[in-house]
Amino acid sequence: MEAGKRSESAMKRTTVERTSDREIVVTRTFDAPARLVFEAWSNPELFKQWWVPKSLGMTLHSCEMDVRTGGTYRLNFGDGMDFFGRYLEVTPPSRIVWTNEEGGEDGSVTTVTLEEKDGQTLLVMSELYPSKEALDAAGTGAADAMHESFAQLDELLATLP
Repeated sequence: MEAGKRSESAMKRTTVERTSDREIVVTRTFDAPARLVFEAWSNPELFKQWWVPKSLGMTLHSCEMDVRTGGTYRLNFGDGMDFFGRYLEVTPPSRIVWTNEEGGEDGSVTTVTLEEKDGQTLLVMSELYPSKEALDAAGTGAADAMHESFAQLDELLATLP
């Protein structure tokens, strides 16, 4: 029952906002230090446990992540559905910036910043698209799914030392 309350609480703390013609910003506060939140974003074994919303019924078959400036990532969901790109900037435990190259010329650049205060971490995730048309085509579905993903991350963080 406690986990259910935690999920509801987590969803209330996640905001998704279209801040311009080209950008979506998701914010969320986690009850964990920045180093643990960063670890959950940069360790493939941890990342696989929370990234995909369970309600989608999708399976993350493989998760390759070389989380360093210049490194690459590839998330494989089977049937030729891959998400991939490269890390433009990695500054532990406060910032990760990566490309979303599966979108081709319309792919976004994602920036995650982590700011710790009093044992909690404010996460701000920005998806910046090359044009208004690219964002309109992508929609906010992925950002909206972060409500569930972040609730799953909250549950994972509660288990980490």
